[in-house]
Amino acid sequence: MRAGVPSGPDTRVDACSAPEKHVSVFMTHYAARRDIMGLMTSRREFLQAGSLAATLSATSSAAQLRSIGVQLYTVRTVLPDKPAETLRAIDAIGYREAEATFAGLDKIWPALQATRLKPVSIHLDSAMITKGQDDEIARTMDQLKQKGFSYAVYPYLPPAERGGLDAIKTLAARLNAAGAKARAAGLTFCYHNHAFEFQPTEGTTPFQVLMDRTDSKLVSLEMDVFWVSVAGNDPVALLGKLSGRVPLLHVKDKASGTPVMYNESVPRTAFKEAGNGVIDWPKVLRAAASAGVQHYFVEQDQTPSDPVESLRQSFAFLSKLTY
Repeated sequence: MRAGVPSGPDTRVDACSAPEKHVSVFMTHYAARRDIMGLMTSRREFLQAGSLAATLSATSSAAQLRSIGVQLYTVRTVLPDKPAETLRAIDAIGYREAEATFAGLDKIWPALQATRLKPVSIHLDSAMITKGQDDEIARTMDQLKQKGFSYAVYPYLPPAERGGLDAIKTLAARLNAAGAKARAAGLTFCYHNHAFEFQPTEGTTPFQVLMDRTDSKLVSLEMDVFWVSVAGNDPVALLGKLSGRVPLLHVKDKASGTPVMYNESVPRTAFKEAGNGVIDWPKVLRAAASAGVQHYFVEQDQTPSDPVESLRQSFAFLSKLTY
């Protein structure tokens, strides 16, 4: 120790030890960076995996119609003369449920029973509901139940009986009475719409009056998507509004450019096979499922040629459609 230099702890840094410390610090920083990069990679992989899982989940949860039905009005021009041949052809396409019409039912019944088409619903004679005797209506409901039908539908109010809202209120009362008889027989009674019900009238519409004046426990709705759209309404919105009251749906597409109207005077070419028109079926079917629709019947009032071929086209579209 030199004189004048105080004694005490040596605070000098050994020049030989400095590189080792720098290396140690570098390795610490490198390890930390490596861990951070690893976390970032893991996060990217996690997000990618999550995105893939979401995609797979959406795909796996996409729905399809379990059973597709047919409204036999579509084949009214060929069915009476060739019931067995026509119904076998519809069966072969893949349809599994049928909505019949009351007129001519007895003539086609044996041929219908010989197929895999289940008789789910039937369109009644309109006059029987509006002008028939109570015992006749009750007897008819009982007979339909015995045949295996689950739904009885009031199909159409003739133009001569429409009048104003008073006529609609009278109809509502008749529908309630028929609905009570249907329920007593074990059937669900429905009203089938066209376009005239949506015409603005005295601050409301005949459709709204019908829905307000009929008991929802006695009268449900078979929604015809085509006619709802022809009248300028959104079927998706209406399904949401009437959720729980629409067990049946008519699947019927509409040609582009079809004008809004409140009657049935649309051109023949306005009726299209499902998938060949402008109606957004995935949206409609999602809304229908959410609203509780139970049965879907393809109907095409007018076809360009063979109605069975049009039914085949509609089935090909619907059977592959996911929504």
